[in-house]
Amino acid sequence: MSSYVIESLGPAEAAANIDGLANVLSDCVEGGASVSFMLPFPREKAETFWETVTGSVSRGETILLAARDDAGICGTVQLQMGLPENQPHRGEIAKLLVHRRARRRGIAEALMARIESEAARVGRSLLVLDTASDTAERLYRRMGWTECGVIPDFALFPDGRPCATVFFWKRVATA
Repeated sequence: MSSYVIESLGPAEAAANIDGLANVLSDCVEGGASVSFMLPFPREKAETFWETVTGSVSRGETILLAARDDAGICGTVQLQMGLPENQPHRGEIAKLLVHRRARRRGIAEALMARIESEAARVGRSLLVLDTASDTAERLYRRMGWTECGVIPDFALFPDGRPCATVFFWKRVATA
């Protein structure tokens, strides 16, 4: 199971893969990732989240990528573009998630490289993101992202402990 593919999910594909996407999100939350959700994390909440994302993909506000290996969807990332009209050049990277069973295989880096390419393709030259993960911080720095600040106690881990959040930005050349 060392190989995987990265694919862009349109509205139909996103809707057809809600179960796999929900598995990845649930695994990350249960593993302690600060990705907007608290424990306990019922399966229905994960599915509802992905249904909302699917609607955003349908409206052209989000590009959704998924990594798939022999066991199914094992990672995902989003480019959110539904921003105010004075920010047509900007996108927000959200929910870079890799299932714990698939980590340390380069999936997060491959997802980030592809979403940066997608952003450039659609004319989004300035990207921003935030993270509460030391591992993700190292990845973003390695990929040329610039840290712009840390806000202490910005969010909570799923178990309720406060966590600092680090904000990053990156310019990408548009097509």
